[in-house]
Amino acid sequence: MALETILYISDQTASSNSVLAALKANGYEVVSTDGSTEAVALLFVMHSVAAVMLDHRAKEQTRFDLARTLRAIRPDVPIILLCGVQMDRMASLADACVSSGQPLEKLASAVHRLLTAKRFQVLSRQC
Repeated sequence: MALETILYISDQTASSNSVLAALKANGYEVVSTDGSTEAVALLFVMHSVAAVMLDHRAKEQTRFDLARTLRAIRPDVPIILLCGVQMDRMASLADACVSSGQPLEKLASAVHRLLTAKRFQVLSRQC
């Protein structure tokens, strides 16, 4: 079985390595970028992306704009927001919000739950 691909977008160099390691340790292939423009291009051309992990905390508005753009390009791809605090405003733009203060197992668990739910929805539509 092929590994599921996670597109990881981060402007947080300090936490990126540990997040990447946690995702890879849980069996995901990870493609990472720190640029919004490159993230949009990657999501547009990479049809194998199963989920997007958005760890873009520098500017709140930039995060909202990027999430909105990603959702418009591929509405079928779940978006997981890694954030410092719970943000209700992201509910319409992200499928999950995971606090960066939680153990990395929570992050991997959130990815797994979203991808399992996505596979179930696809199977339900086929029946």
